[in-house]
Amino acid sequence: MKTHPMQGVLLACLLVGLSALLTPSRALSQDALKIGFVNTERILRESSAAKAAQQKLEQEFARRDKELQEAAARVKQASERLERDASVLNDTDRGKRQREVADLDREFQRRQREFREDLNQRRNEELASVIERANRVIRQLAEQEKYDVILQEAVYASPRIDLTEKVLRSLNAGR
Repeated sequence: MKTHPMQGVLLACLLVGLSALLTPSRALSQDALKIGFVNTERILRESSAAKAAQQKLEQEFARRDKELQEAAARVKQASERLERDASVLNDTDRGKRQREVADLDREFQRRQREFREDLNQRRNEELASVIERANRVIRQLAEQEKYDVILQEAVYASPRIDLTEKVLRSLNAGR
């Protein structure tokens, strides 16, 4: 389920407000609200699972990327050849070559668009898998260390409550 970035901000504001309201009564019972924060972007950038997913995608799409580069070179070559020969070609041959270059370019653009769509879809699948694993680790951490709330989106989070390093260590250890 995709959430809007503002939902995290609103939730953080709500929690801060609730915390302020609850603090006096909770202080009397010696229970303090325990809040943590995890930087999801950092998890997606630094975790071994995210790096492995990136390598997997690079390997999976390397052949198609190379083919696209070769197709781009063919379009450029055909275009340069047409430009070079245009002055000596009659109208019929020039028109035929222009259509050939346009067809090559259209085919290249189509393949490039398909490549980007496929790559984005696979990247989203891989990142979703990494986030799912990270969320399991975060839930375990919350239960083990008795956190009331762990936020993943915040305008500001004190380094004191930042649990990102713990989550990274756990993820990288393969838990």
